[in-house]
Amino acid sequence: MSKDIDVDILLLLLLLGVGIIPWLIKRWRFNLKKKSRQNYYRKTYLKSAAWKRKRYVVLKRDNWKCVYCGKRDTQVHHKRYSKKNIGKEPIKWLVSICKSCHDELH
Repeated sequence: MSKDIDVDILLLLLLLGVGIIPWLIKRWRFNLKKKSRQNYYRKTYLKSAAWKRKRYVVLKRDNWKCVYCGKRDTQVHHKRYSKKNIGKEPIKWLVSICKSCHDELH
């Protein structure tokens, strides 16, 4: 009987010490970094002159029209994001889009 309890305690300690707690810490750090990147992206990069230039190039390339429905657009959609280099996404990852199509995608 005590051997079964010892095995259960050992298994519990193994799960807590080696598995779950380190996983939770890793997940927490990942989420913290992700939130930091999102804050920088929204509050800094999208207000920068570099973004405004890139946005203009995309809108001009697409003739100021939504690539999905052809309406006159005012927004630029990221098909992909550069995970490690915020603001370094290539122009080909960006498309012109109208508000209604953009809302549908999100």
